Amino acid sequence: MSYLVLARKYRPKTFTEMVGQEHVVQALTNALTTQRLHHAYLFTGTRGVGKTTVSRVLAKSLNCQGVDGTGVITANPCGVCQACTDIDAGRFVDYTELDAASNRGVDEVQSLLEQAVYKPVQGRFKVFMIDEVHMLTNTAFNAMLKTLEEPPEYLKFVLATTDPQKVPVTVLSRCLQFNLRPMAPETVLEHLGHVLGQEHIASEPQALRLLARAARGSMRDALSLTDQAIAYGGGQLQEAAVRQMLGSADRSHVFRLIEALAHGDGKSVVQTSEALRVNGLSAAATLEDMSMVLQRMAVLQAVPDMDEGDGADPEAAEIARLAGVMPPDETQLLYSLSLHGRQELGLAPDEYAALTMVLLRLLAFKPQSARAASALAEKKTLINPQPPSAPAVAAPTQVRPPQATAVPVPRAQQPQPAAPVQALPVRDMQPSEVPPWEDDPSFDPDGAETPVHRDDRDHDSDAAVVAMPVRQQSESSATLERQAPTTQTPHIEPTPEGEFWHQLVMAMSSAETINALVRELALQSQLVARDTDTWMLRVERESLNSTTSRERLEKALEAAGHAVRLTVEVGRVQDSPARRNAAAAAQRQAGAEAIILNDPVVQGWMRDYDAKVVPGSIKPL
Repeated sequence: MSYLVLARKYRPKTFTEMVGQEHVVQALTNALTTQRLHHAYLFTGTRGVGKTTVSRVLAKSLNCQGVDGTGVITANPCGVCQACTDIDAGRFVDYTELDAASNRGVDEVQSLLEQAVYKPVQGRFKVFMIDEVHMLTNTAFNAMLKTLEEPPEYLKFVLATTDPQKVPVTVLSRCLQFNLRPMAPETVLEHLGHVLGQEHIASEPQALRLLARAARGSMRDALSLTDQAIAYGGGQLQEAAVRQMLGSADRSHVFRLIEALAHGDGKSVVQTSEALRVNGLSAAATLEDMSMVLQRMAVLQAVPDMDEGDGADPEAAEIARLAGVMPPDETQLLYSLSLHGRQELGLAPDEYAALTMVLLRLLAFKPQSARAASALAEKKTLINPQPPSAPAVAAPTQVRPPQATAVPVPRAQQPQPAAPVQALPVRDMQPSEVPPWEDDPSFDPDGAETPVHRDDRDHDSDAAVVAMPVRQQSESSATLERQAPTTQTPHIEPTPEGEFWHQLVMAMSSAETINALVRELALQSQLVARDTDTWMLRVERESLNSTTSRERLEKALEAAGHAVRLTVEVGRVQDSPARRNAAAAAQRQAGAEAIILNDPVVQGWMRDYDAKVVPGSIKPL
């Protein structure tokens, strides 16, 4: 007797045997019970979630004759009557399955629709099941639209597809659409345990968890992998054998990597990555397992009291421990790196080298720890010294003798600047207690600093400055000198053709006959020479000397009344329209600044209150 694979042997025969699709089962059961039957159904979903199974169970429910032959439409087909057994065996004459992947043309669809004119032979309804319906051509879809919209009362359509986006809207609007969801790993795990119990095969829980995760929501894939694992393990399902069969990394490697990254141990990270290479374990599977573990860690860090996962999971305790070792921000960063790192594995020449780089990237961008932050804060506090002591505060009263009423003399006019420095007790202030970045305790807020203070502060003989009067009206001239206009006029060497070229370029620019690169070529160029039919221009940048810009400039000149041919050379430009415009703008700016600085009110503010004009705040009108 030939062996029947688990995916076919344990295909559900009734709605009650289906797992993971309760929303579809409930809708169809209620429709069959109340006799509210639609004429067309569309089942969508990924591979192995039960689309064909639902179609066959629905066909049995519509045609079940009961054990005694007196059955009616029911949501619980008997499974023993002629109709049920023939549908399960695939030989029921009134149930037709069409594979649209290999029969996608209009001829195949028309051949199927020709059978619609005949009433059922054995059952109550004819059921046309079209699998992978999105593979049909547009003409095939158009051929079935009328029959799909108004079929005979004895005909039911069941369409199945993994890609509903490719099905025309005209077909979707004629069907009841049910989306079969991917199976949750817990649902697959429970069903695998039930199947292996029926087969009397010993299995380890962790091995079943690996198979349930590897199925990725497909029950058929899970049963097929279980068949393979049983053959690989010699009739048993053990974690080590299943992990080796799947090529997935041992979770101990994943836990070791996460712990090493949490402690910043780059050596352990590299060694573990090399161990994965030696054992031939998949780098992509390692990053995938890390993403799963990090996701559970993030949940525990965000909601510590949440009962995360199955209580029987032996990995729960280790994941909880790692959640307390790694900070939440690093967990989020490593999770993001693991997700995006899987895309880089195919780009690198060696996937294990790419895996190592992804892991080391966390160490390179590791968030600053609390210890490092506190150390940095402590380091910053060292630059803020303690406030000056009492003698240092009292010192200014000693360095301001009341008889100091003389007008300040510039340093250049002092014959012997060192003599008064030795006579005054300025160094009694203990300057070591007053760092240069702190305010001078001797500063009088009601006074104004003189230029002599600023000029001599960097010399050891600056003590003489302290004996000068605090407020002097004579410093206004120096202040005005500091606030003089600083706008520099661009250097221009006028040429004979400069004025003519400037007026011509500005006229073309105002008329918008030149723009973009052509205008830039005209503005930055100097007209060196011209005759009746040829003009020579000079530019400083080679990038401006393009054939396209030169030809467009020639057309603009021709429109302006100068039908000439241009030749462009690269060299030093002395007089160009751009330089003339910049010089004019600088002259207007200097004039505006001079008007403000020469205003008597502004001069009074600068003299009496040490006011300053903010650079760049003056704009000419």
